[in-house]
Amino acid sequence: MLRNPIHLRLEKLASWQHITFMASLCERMYPNYQLFCQQTGFGDAAIFRRILALVWETLVVKDAKVNFDLQLEKLEEAIPAADDYDFYGVYPAIDACVALSEVLHSRLSGETLSHVITVSETSIRSVAMVEMTQAQREMTEEALNALPAIGQEWDVQWEIYRLLADCEDRDIELIKGLRADLREAGISNIGINLQQ
Repeated sequence: MLRNPIHLRLEKLASWQHITFMASLCERMYPNYQLFCQQTGFGDAAIFRRILALVWETLVVKDAKVNFDLQLEKLEEAIPAADDYDFYGVYPAIDACVALSEVLHSRLSGETLSHVITVSETSIRSVAMVEMTQAQREMTEEALNALPAIGQEWDVQWEIYRLLADCEDRDIELIKGLRADLREAGISNIGINLQQ
């Protein structure tokens, strides 16, 4: 598994920062799911988008009430089965769902640290799997870390981490800005851009 010092640093953040970090990475993985739905006619990408929007809402709206149990049920029905598809896009789509379900589980349990690390690992694993699939071989952690795509993913994760770590208190404007920037960029962790 690709490890990074960011996982140790995340321990120092508050739970709202963990949730914002996870939501940000889910936002970056969303185009992977959206493209999969478009290509296969599977499900409805809007379900993922709505659930993620509710997560963001709880970060910026005081006392926002969300039934996370119900959202988790909806999400579980929207996860494709890898065995049903023989093309690669199913895996990044599943990873996006795994990441979002981690966020929902953290909202249900109130425990965020283990989930934030899993989401970080899921996002980087998506990138690593694409790179190894394209190269048609397994790679060591060292070889993977030398790849530009892996470097870019860690850079983005660090950038989001730094923005959050610089906040003393929950910064609503920062959270809204992060969401808007990621959504506007529309580029996924594996370089999918549906806005072109």
